[in-house]
Amino acid sequence: MAVAVRGGRAGSGGGSVLRSFFSYRIFVSAMFTLLFFVTISVLFSSHPSHNKVEETTGNAYVQRTFLAWQSDPLKTRLELINNQASNHIALVNAYASYARKLKLDISKQLKMFDDLATNFSDLQLKPIYRTALFESDGQVDEDVLRQFEKEVKDKIKIARLMIVESKESYDNQLKIQKLKDTIFAVNELLLKAKKNGAFASLIAAKSTPKSLHCLAMRLMEERIAHPEKYEDDEPKPEFEDPSLYHYAIFSDNVIAISVVVNSVVKNAEEPWKHVFHIVTDRMNFAATKVWFKMRPLQGGAHIEINAVDNFKFLNPSYAPVLRQLESSNLQKFYFETRAENATKDVNNMKFRNPKFLLMLNHLRFYLPELYPKLHKILFLDDDVVVQKDLTALWKIDMDGKVNAAVDTCFGSFHRFSEYLNFSHPLIKEKFNPRACAWAFGMNLFDLDAWRQEKSTEQYHYWQNLNEDRSLWKLGTLPAGLITFYSTTKSLDKSWHVVGLGINPSISMEEIDKAAVIHFSGDMKPWLDIAMNHYKHLWTKYVDNEMEFVQMCNFGM
Repeated sequence: MAVAVRGGRAGSGGGSVLRSFFSYRIFVSAMFTLLFFVTISVLFSSHPSHNKVEETTGNAYVQRTFLAWQSDPLKTRLELINNQASNHIALVNAYASYARKLKLDISKQLKMFDDLATNFSDLQLKPIYRTALFESDGQVDEDVLRQFEKEVKDKIKIARLMIVESKESYDNQLKIQKLKDTIFAVNELLLKAKKNGAFASLIAAKSTPKSLHCLAMRLMEERIAHPEKYEDDEPKPEFEDPSLYHYAIFSDNVIAISVVVNSVVKNAEEPWKHVFHIVTDRMNFAATKVWFKMRPLQGGAHIEINAVDNFKFLNPSYAPVLRQLESSNLQKFYFETRAENATKDVNNMKFRNPKFLLMLNHLRFYLPELYPKLHKILFLDDDVVVQKDLTALWKIDMDGKVNAAVDTCFGSFHRFSEYLNFSHPLIKEKFNPRACAWAFGMNLFDLDAWRQEKSTEQYHYWQNLNEDRSLWKLGTLPAGLITFYSTTKSLDKSWHVVGLGINPSISMEEIDKAAVIHFSGDMKPWLDIAMNHYKHLWTKYVDNEMEFVQMCNFGM
């Protein structure tokens, strides 16, 4: 035993030495391996220290990735597809979470209804009730019955509450009805908003802006303060010279008149050949004269200013519209601005503008009598801007027609059926509902052909028939469509582009090609409700150097 013990100790000592030797060799090998890897990393590293900083920040990786994308476009596509997949995984997971929540809710409801049904069954199977009420051949115990009834009613009450709460989730018909009710309510609100908006727009369009009122008052103050400067001039021979180019502008808006005249003159190749015949109302007559005295036309163009009251032949016995103005029903129709009346028919609200009743607006039907010595005249509305020289218009062959105008119909829009009442037998007999309407606002009139065709008499005939508004809702365009029904020549559309006061979708390419642009509609360029992307086409012809324009703060 002693030998064995000593041998074991000797073996143990030898193993310890062997282990120490191998441990030393492992340590040395590890050190050499570490030195090897350090040497390799130093040898293969060619970046300076600042590049190492970039690598640690990740920029070098981004640069290498970008270069890889440039060298291989498919990697870009791969990255895009991978991003799409990741995004949709997140989306699907979100819906899955929602679905699990719904499933949990439904499972809770299912368990709740199962438990309730079990409670009803268990109630009937209770030994006390089964033996005393259902299996007994004798009389029913009233106390037990009363207790049974109480428990049943309690559970019925709970069941009804649960059914009411859950019914909406399962009753599709109820859901459909609720959705219909919601849609109906939203449509009612939308219709009301449209009516209120149309009414507000109508009021804004009919109102005189503060700046425009200020300008008229300033001009009147100037006239009163310095009457000697503004004495009436003698008529010029150019006013009746048929060899010149004559324009008719009828308006009570001083700034609008000046824009029309300025735009014509600035784009005319020979301004001295252009004559402007301005007619306004009594209130703005003096203000208009002062304006053009203070700001005379450039290039030698000529201007004649009259008040509508100066034409004595225009009286109720001759002009039907003046006689109709005396009708109390007509005045009530136009001048009552109560919202509940004006918004009954949104589409026809524009016809309720009292401006359509003014003689100034109907003066266009008396051009041959206003200017008896002229052969042709170009009528311009006060809401137009001229962008090119218009002298070529006078060289157009009118083919014996009275009126030259641009057609405005396209598809089924702006046809006679939109303006006239074709349920009236006379309208149905005389006119074609599909006939194309044309634009009032830039119209060349052959006054000789007008006199020959007796167009003013035609206008009087139809205007008298329409005293009760049964043929059309008044205004001047329907009257013009009827008066010049068979005597209108169609012009190229580039002469006259309309709708800048109502249509926001007119292309600038179409506008740039047009000789005349027309701010037809309620959103006139001098109003706050004007369309901003068109307004600059008008404001560039406003005389901003005029002191009263600056004082009245037109905001241009």
